Amino acid sequence: MKNVLVSLLTCVLLALVTGCKGGDRGEGAAKQDAGAPAAEGNALTVKGSDTMVILGQQWAEAFMKARPDLRVQVTGGGSGTGLAALLNGTTEVAMSSRPIKPAEAQQVKARHGVEAKGTAVARDGVTFYVHESNPVRALSIDQLQAIYLGDLKNWKEVGGPDARIAVYSRENSSGTYVFVKDEVLKGQDFTSEALTLPGTAAVVNAISKEKYGIGFGGAAYGKGIRELAVKVGNDEVAPTEANIQSGRYPLSRDLFFYTRGEPSGRAKTFIDFTLSPEGQAIVTKVGYFPLKK
Repeated sequence: MKNVLVSLLTCVLLALVTGCKGGDRGEGAAKQDAGAPAAEGNALTVKGSDTMVILGQQWAEAFMKARPDLRVQVTGGGSGTGLAALLNGTTEVAMSSRPIKPAEAQQVKARHGVEAKGTAVARDGVTFYVHESNPVRALSIDQLQAIYLGDLKNWKEVGGPDARIAVYSRENSSGTYVFVKDEVLKGQDFTSEALTLPGTAAVVNAISKEKYGIGFGGAAYGKGIRELAVKVGNDEVAPTEANIQSGRYPLSRDLFFYTRGEPSGRAKTFIDFTLSPEGQAIVTKVGYFPLKK
């Protein structure tokens, strides 16, 4: 009995000693810890564009399979929300479907002492959607402008049925909203009759159910509805990969990651992955277009 008690006391003392030394468990245990996934709170944060959120999540999943020691957390909210998070320090990478505004860039520089660095990671074409039963196949920029300003209200004015146009838009924190306001409306305000929805997927869902609706978003979301071509002179230019890559489609754009200063550390590792052949293949898989080689 005495020997048993001595053995127990010895084990307790050894446990206390190793605990005080920080739990030294040998070289094998140390190597295992080095390869363990990072805690969720230590994840690389990527936030912003709803247009890019599915793409960002696909990138993150593939990246974490290749790098199980790193974690990437992707959330949406809109390009403006992502860039605001970059400014206030709550995200390391902002996703944006539009270039950063000069005022936003100045705020980042004033607050953090470094320039906001934008990296193009994919190509997209802002696409206008209609219900699959709508006979209208193409609209000019002027016609789209008139519809979204509220000056053109009936489909019959553009070769469609005699029915009032139901106009759908994105919220003003969306980079796609800003792009359409700048490139289609030339800085003018959207009609007050436009129905604002929180994401491109919601716009697509609404148009798939609204026979006389029109909405817009990224090319990757054009499922279950029909995408309009854009009239350019006598041509009707569809948002195909060739037309978007060449810029012939007039609403082509780059999709960006923004960082505070040049990408470094885990942010650079992740961005480099998105630009790799594997990362650019995911762009195609999701439905957007890879950068030109």
